[in-house]
Amino acid sequence: MGEIHAMKGRPAQLPAAPRPRSPKAGAIPEAADAMPDTITYDATKKRLLLGPGYVENVEPAVWNYEVSGQQVLRQWFSCRKQNRERPLIGDRRPPSPLGNLQPDHWLAEYTAELLNVLSVLGLLTALEPAQASMMEKICSGPTFPVEDLRAAEAFELPAEPGRKAPKASETDLFSENGGK
Repeated sequence: MGEIHAMKGRPAQLPAAPRPRSPKAGAIPEAADAMPDTITYDATKKRLLLGPGYVENVEPAVWNYEVSGQQVLRQWFSCRKQNRERPLIGDRRPPSPLGNLQPDHWLAEYTAELLNVLSVLGLLTALEPAQASMMEKICSGPTFPVEDLRAAEAFELPAEPGRKAPKASETDLFSENGGK
């Protein structure tokens, strides 16, 4: 789908990354009594350990990947581990009894989902250097003086809700001479 929308100068395909895999010897057991309750990481072997099972080829950056201060893999696992209880915080009411309707064993779908999450996180970490470079270019690039923004009425709000903002004046913020 995205191939036809690839911009000039951008790769048409996703960057290659080592694919995480769950080898037969490290398969996460599906038996109820072996439902994993812990997730850890072995950096020397690049293994994500889920109870007695594991996934190989997991880069440290993938394990450490965070969004809004939350480690993505720990958060993902917290909804699928054996003990899914959440502590009560403050005056919050207790969780719904529907939360008890959970599988009592590790599902094969969990493993497939985990491998997909690991692949996406791997691609995101591979893109970080290019994103950092782009951010540096943006932050060190030219800015628009406040006077030009005011002259273009960029700060003007519509007089009434649902009414369009006034049209910009002849000033063109994107030309070299300001459209003058």
